[in-house]
Amino acid sequence: MSGSGITRPAPRLTDPWLTAAPTRAVMEALARPAPGAAPEPRRGLFVGGCVRNALLGAPVSDIDIATPLPPQEVIARVEAAGLRAVPTGIGHGTVTVVSAGIPHEVTTFRRDVTTDGRHAEVAFTTEIVEDARRRDFTMNALYADASGAVVDPLGGMADLAARRVRFVGEAAARIAEDHLRILRFFRFHAWYGAHGPGLDAEGLAACAAGAAGVEALSRERVGAEMRKLLAAPDPAAALAAMEACGVLARALPGATAAGLPPLLEAEAAAGAAPRWPRRLWVLGGADPATALRLSKAEIRALAALNAAVGEGEPPAPRAFRHGAEAAEDSVVLELAAGLSPVPGWRGEIARGAAAQFPLTAADLMPPLQPGPGLGAALERLRADWLASGLTLSAEALRARL
Repeated sequence: MSGSGITRPAPRLTDPWLTAAPTRAVMEALARPAPGAAPEPRRGLFVGGCVRNALLGAPVSDIDIATPLPPQEVIARVEAAGLRAVPTGIGHGTVTVVSAGIPHEVTTFRRDVTTDGRHAEVAFTTEIVEDARRRDFTMNALYADASGAVVDPLGGMADLAARRVRFVGEAAARIAEDHLRILRFFRFHAWYGAHGPGLDAEGLAACAAGAAGVEALSRERVGAEMRKLLAAPDPAAALAAMEACGVLARALPGATAAGLPPLLEAEAAAGAAPRWPRRLWVLGGADPATALRLSKAEIRALAALNAAVGEGEPPAPRAFRHGAEAAEDSVVLELAAGLSPVPGWRGEIARGAAAQFPLTAADLMPPLQPGPGLGAALERLRADWLASGLTLSAEALRARL
């Protein structure tokens, strides 16, 4: 493996996942030399999100490993070490190595041969610089060896330190390779970018110029990126930039980011955790279910939020009818609109979510008999119970017959 282009050593990672036994077993299997051969350090390098997040002090969920070894050699080495190899994306050089039940994505160094904005044909390489140059952002083109020593082929450490989301090489070229990188640019800024200086100017201009490429993406891919973007602690600046450069309209037609800043203020005031469905509701859009390919459960959740906001009920009945999440989200949305919440609204939501209507049809027989009249009476009493704030007892309700 060539070392050309590698800059001076960067800080060394010390996170516990780096030395965890399952991960160490994978790295040792990749580095194990043939009998009589010299040791082969850096046959496995941590790469991408796990390195970036470790340097930022953020949680690490997935462990990706890059290697100059071809896929079949990866499989041979890890299986010889007693680990399981799954050829999840072997055509693109990816083998999932399962160690103690933990998956590790191991991908051979590669370079793009042809791209069409959605798919790429790749060729394997032994050059780390070639592998780094095909990645999207410089902060994702950081590697670390088994000891935690960071390898920085493209100067990504400087961008990471400045919280600057910058495309590798020419921004327009990276976007032409994969149009999803437009949405990733805004998502990464929301999660990792500095809020003061704004978005990288070259990257923003390239996203604006290539905005039409978003429409060529599958709605599933668009939806996945938008969910992650909206779940960021503060996505307001990223979404405002998306709207200004025409990308938001391509991803979610009819949406506007204007209502997001007051919502974020309301979330902070209420101590509400970030929730992407609440923020999606504020963005609006002509048909978010189709535009983002929402699941049936997500569509139901948005419908419940619509109903909870529109009916203006007290928190407890609202939570009983629409669920705790919809009730909390609706209260936060009302707070963003300048309305004062009911004192103790969190406790009221918890009470409503746990409540059960105290009557069944059997409780009304006699005097009532089975039939439409019984159902109508039960619904009327249920409405009375809701109007009472879920306080009327079964006896008080029966007395109303």
